[in-house]
Amino acid sequence: MSLRRTALVTGGGSGIGRAIALRLGADGFATAVLDLDAEAAERVAVEARDKGYEARAFGGVDVSDRGQVDAAVREVHDSLGPVLVLVNNAGLTGFKKFLHITDEIWDRMLAVNLSGPFYCAQAVVPDMVEAGWGRIVNISSSSAQSGQQFMTHYVASKAGLVGLTKALALELGPQGITVNTIPPGFVDTPMLRASEEHGLLGGTVDHHAELTPVRRPGRPEDIAAACAFLVSEEAGYVTGQVIGVNGGRNT
Repeated sequence: MSLRRTALVTGGGSGIGRAIALRLGADGFATAVLDLDAEAAERVAVEARDKGYEARAFGGVDVSDRGQVDAAVREVHDSLGPVLVLVNNAGLTGFKKFLHITDEIWDRMLAVNLSGPFYCAQAVVPDMVEAGWGRIVNISSSSAQSGQQFMTHYVASKAGLVGLTKALALELGPQGITVNTIPPGFVDTPMLRASEEHGLLGGTVDHHAELTPVRRPGRPEDIAAACAFLVSEEAGYVTGQVIGVNGGRNT
């Protein structure tokens, strides 16, 4: 592909998103680090530039707001070029007993975790169609495969993202665009540690690591490595797939 390679990573300010943004930068992509937290997005962009990568921060963007998404994508387009790689990583988590999930909590979860990727994809796909080449990777969750108590709203949103991936892959494949999803397993991120601190994991991170076949929690870099493959030229025949990166917890 001779076109300039620009990648947009949502939720790129920390955890898995940060690792993906840095990996794609190392692989030669001009990387747009998009996050609701403007300071976090800028820190990652600076970290990337300090390593010699091309990166810019686009902070204060709520992916559940189509207007903000469209404006951000226009800005990325104008400053870095057409977005030909999209990683939908921005997400919201939550633990609630089923009968305690209010309409507002339900709607917010689906707005961020499902509508957000939908808005982002609609914003960038026209550039991919024009280029005849594109890569979309949706970060879902292994809980969409196994289920998880007290997370009905979260699991439903991530399962919807798997369905969106499969349908979009069929529609966009003829135009040179692949769409895949990575459902991470038990990955050691600030979000996971916060859940541990609040006693929401049903045990410690170390306890769950011992229940994982490879006997360790995942690292953000594990997810970034799989993502790097899926957005590469070599992965052009891989689309509509659920690529589990979970240490064997789900097979």
